Formats: sequence, C-alpha cells, structure tokens
Amino acid sequence: MRRLLARSPIDGFVLAILAAVVVAAFFPARGTFAEVLDWAVTIAIGFLFFLYGARLHPREALNGLAHWRLHLTILAFTFLVFPLVGLAIRPLVEPLIGHDLYTGLLYLTLVPSTVQSSIAFTSIARGNVPGAIVSASASNLIGVVLTPLLVVALMSGTNGVHISASSVIQILLQILVPFIAGQLCRPLVAPFLKRYAEPTKFVDRASIVLVVYAAFSEGVRNGIWSIVSAWQVVAVAVIAAVLVIVMLALTWWSARRLGFSRADAIAIQFCGTKKSLATGLPMATVLFGGSVVGLIVLPLMIFHQIQLILCSWLATRYSRSHDAVDAR
Repeated sequence: MRRLLARSPIDGFVLAILAAVVVAAFFPARGTFAEVLDWAVTIAIGFLFFLYGARLHPREALNGLAHWRLHLTILAFTFLVFPLVGLAIRPLVEPLIGHDLYTGLLYLTLVPSTVQSSIAFTSIARGNVPGAIVSASASNLIGVVLTPLLVVALMSGTNGVHISASSVIQILLQILVPFIAGQLCRPLVAPFLKRYAEPTKFVDRASIVLVVYAAFSEGVRNGIWSIVSAWQVVAVAVIAAVLVIVMLALTWWSARRLGFSRADAIAIQFCGTKKSLATGLPMATVLFGGSVVGLIVLPLMIFHQIQLILCSWLATRYSRSHDAVDAR
C-alpha cells in the first residue's frame, strides 16, 4: 500500500483528506459524537497553530530582510495580487459555480503561502532557496494575522459568511494565542520537534484530516451534497487550474520585468503562487460556521492538489533546462 501511494500522482495527505470527505458523506458525526468532535477540533486547531509557532524560526525572517525587494514582491502576490484576482473573476465564475463555491475561491486567494512545498520546488528548480525559506516563513507568520483581517474586510456580510465580535475573539484564542505561545516556547520544544519530526508531522496532518471530517460532517447534516453538483466540482477544478497557470505566468513575467535574476524569479514564482491547505483549512473552521464551511474549503482542497501537480512539472522542467545549460 505504501509503495502504491508513493507512485500515485496525488499526494498521500490529499488522499487522506479526500477519504475524510467520503467518510463524512456516508457516516457524518451526529448527536453526542458531533459535540465531542467539535471540542476535539477546537483543541486540534489550537495545537496545530502551536506547532506552527514552535517550528517557525523568527530569526530566519529577520536575517533575510536584506533582500527586501524579493520578500516584498512575494508577499504582494500572496496578499494583494491574489485577492484582487479573486475579486476580479467574480462576474465570470460566480454564475457558473454559485455563490458559496465562489466564496471558497475568494477565500483561497487570501490564505498564506505553503512553506515546505514552496521551498522544495524552488530547490528542485535551482532557485533562490534561502530567499524562499525566508519568504515562505514570513508569509505564514504574517498570514496568521493578515488572512483573518482580509476575510473580515472582503468577505464579512456576504451570504452565509458573518464575522462577529465573538468570531474575532475565537480567532485570537484558537489561532493567534497558540501561535504566539508556540513562538515563546520554541527554545524549549524545538529540539523535541526536530528529533521527532515525522511523528509530529503525522499529528498535525491528522489534526487537519479531523478538521475536514468535522467540517464536511456538518455540511452533510445541513444538506451540502443537495446543493453541489458534479458539474460544479468539475468547474471549480478547471477554474483552479486556470488560476494556477495565470498566477505562475504572472509571477514569472513580473519578476523578470522587475529585474530579478532567474534564481530570484523562481522563488517568486513558487512562493507567490502557492496557497497553504494546512493553514487555510483550520482557519476556515474558525472563521466560518454552518454548512458553508464544507463549500468554502472544497475549492482550496482542489486548488492545493492542482498546484502541486503543475508546480512539480514546472520545477522538474526548470531543473532539466538548468542541467542542460551546465552540460554545455
């Protein structure tokens, strides 16, 4: 089974998430189990962001500020250009997929960049790896605060999305406070997390799978599958693929026009176009309520897998072209 998953073009983590969706569709949490699950998800989200805080080294972001143009460009694509694109496509895509799924598309444009895959693809493509490390880390550090603020500014008041004062307090208690606690405890727990990297990685991924199961269970109880058709899911996948391709082209073109080197342009392309499933899913559970949660996270799940496939192909292509030049 492990070899089969290794050969699969779909990431094993995404397969687990899809499995959670299927299980929730047929066996949603109900009654007392649903109440216990809600408490478990609350604890899991807090622990998840504690781990994020404990893993991210603030010194990396501070030491890398010398290349401020690179980091500012990546952050601008992540938190400015992406949301503007999300708003601009509304007249085109909302009539096709409906308001709730469009809300999910807009939400995915607001979440921070990935860390591991952004750095990995930059490394494979022979890009600026130190720059990618700093920018991806900074994106997650800033995103803990900026993503909820962008959601409040751009999404509050839309149908099914209501950000109240209690929601803001919940954001602080479930996301920001654990994250800060993780940063403060980092000198104590970082060696342990480094020594047991694989087990802790399993714990945080299992937490996200639990979040997905809880979100989709609530959606099923509220009739999510009666309002989402197979055509809408296919349409979201096509839109997500086009969005990834457009952003990959835009980041590369802009980086070269701004005079960045090839290595810097690669870092900008991979860090500026990625969206974090690991951060976006638990945030959505805190920010949104009711059956709309399942619809909102669905586009992010689809986008995440598509970006991994396309960026993997592109990084390999860059690596081969780099090796060909060196061989001359």
